[in-house]
Amino acid sequence: MEKIDQKTAIKGGEFLIRETEAHEIFIPEEWSEEQKMIAQTCRDFLAAEVYPKLDEIDSMKYPELMPGLLDKAGELGLLGTSVPEQYGGFGMDFNTSMLIAEEFGKGYSFAVAITAHTGIGTLPILYYGNDEQKAKYLPKLATGEYKASYCLTEPDSGSDANSGKTKATLTKDGKHYLLNGQKMWITNGGFADIFIVFAKIDKDENLTAFIVEKAFGGITMNPEEKKMGIKGSSTRQIFFNDCKVPVENLLSERENGFKIALNILNIGRIKLGVGAVGGAKGSLALAIKYANERKQFGQTIGSFGAIKHKIGDVAAKIFASESAHYRASQNIDDAFDALVANGMSEAEAKLKSTEEFAIECAILKVHGSETVDYAVDEGVQIYGGMGYSAEGPMDRAYRDARINRIFEGTNEINRMLTIDMILKRAMKGEIDLMGPAMAVAKELTSIPEFGTSESDEIFAKEKKAIANLKKAGLMIAGAAVQKLMTSLKDEQEVLMSLADMLIEGYAAESSLLRVEKIISMRGKEQSGVYMDLARIYLHCAIEKASWAGKQAIYAFSDGDEQRMMLIGLKRFTKIEPFNLKEARRRVADYLLEKNDYTF
Repeated sequence: MEKIDQKTAIKGGEFLIRETEAHEIFIPEEWSEEQKMIAQTCRDFLAAEVYPKLDEIDSMKYPELMPGLLDKAGELGLLGTSVPEQYGGFGMDFNTSMLIAEEFGKGYSFAVAITAHTGIGTLPILYYGNDEQKAKYLPKLATGEYKASYCLTEPDSGSDANSGKTKATLTKDGKHYLLNGQKMWITNGGFADIFIVFAKIDKDENLTAFIVEKAFGGITMNPEEKKMGIKGSSTRQIFFNDCKVPVENLLSERENGFKIALNILNIGRIKLGVGAVGGAKGSLALAIKYANERKQFGQTIGSFGAIKHKIGDVAAKIFASESAHYRASQNIDDAFDALVANGMSEAEAKLKSTEEFAIECAILKVHGSETVDYAVDEGVQIYGGMGYSAEGPMDRAYRDARINRIFEGTNEINRMLTIDMILKRAMKGEIDLMGPAMAVAKELTSIPEFGTSESDEIFAKEKKAIANLKKAGLMIAGAAVQKLMTSLKDEQEVLMSLADMLIEGYAAESSLLRVEKIISMRGKEQSGVYMDLARIYLHCAIEKASWAGKQAIYAFSDGDEQRMMLIGLKRFTKIEPFNLKEARRRVADYLLEKNDYTF
């Protein structure tokens, strides 16, 4: 395999200071026929096995139902897509596993069960297990013979996972660890055969991970939790009482558990985000169909401007989020290929490539989960009274979506992590933020350009708006670091405002790049509705980023410094006027004619 020059490959978080070209990104319009067939298999499975049983699944009266569905998914190979062929899986790339996660994101409680099994339940063994552990467990996880869960959270350790109190003590004969402690909110806990458990050995500062079989004994659990949504997902508190774990079931190295948890959560975050995008697509598709069926004042409600506004707006957010997710997942795949080509083992390369784009994973977890929240909320509104009825589909969609802003680290934590990781990489010299930030500061004192230069380049004005949006983020982040220094980590409101600017910039740029690539493939005349999507989202993103920037500036500055930054923010968040009403109507009309979400 030819060596790849990693110096020219984009690094995680570098999108803030580096212009990306459309040809550099992957877009969903490039799925291969094989990948489309896999996606169709997922849709067919949901239609045949899950949707007809949604009420039974949510009732929890049939505890054998969910593990039975996982068995059927295993028979189709849908549990082993990321597992290498030598262990009975298909060894598919990260992008394909993302597509599967997106499709199953439309599966309500089932989506939670299968994602937990194939993700946080299986991947720790795949990425960190030794040869014996992989050979023993992966084939049975790939078929569904073993069901998996992940035991990290405790009553007193949620976001601060490393503060967990579960203990592991080596027996006198040195052959077993005795696990003692309590875990809570454990997905698949009620039927899992395998638990990935995090505990501290003796007085260690950091967690260690263990592969625990239910058959080891010493495991008890509370009844199923009663939840707002995802009612069909098994969620239990689990107690380990002198659970006897063979020493060979220690996963990776002692005290490496916290690192395992962080890296697996990176994957969990982006997979959750793309699953949320799938859920948003499903909800909007239902709302579109209802808008075509429901009549008021002698016409379908889809003919009204207020409904078109909602459909167009939601579609633009979904399109942007989807674009950003597959942009990042292809970056992860490309980084993996580069690392393997340069001599790294595949197992280590899988970890390093995901770790490299941890910033994007955090961004996308936030964006995807808030996109589906917006989509289901507007779906309820489009349905009107039927949206509030438990007889309609939006009741379940609305309740099930809410957990996503809490799962895999709350959105507040992920926002703060985004800025924290970028600043840490800058301090290590991995990303050059200082040079671009100083250039922006210098530009602030220069005379601004007046008028606009004509350009034949597609999206020339929009690209300039994106570049300026990045400058606004750099300006405020640079000033905040200089002013607050080490106390910045305690200014959570400032960190979250800065994160919103980055999140919106990344999503808007991703949408724009996707449409630019679509135009290169299909031509401008065939891409009008896509151009509308990108422009709708860009205008909304700039409005949101401008608001977030003001909140940050107000929070830590005053006097001349504040006035200068506010002038700079206004300058960097300018955008050419565009008739958003007509653009939303064009998008809505297109989708209403298709009677589905088809992008």
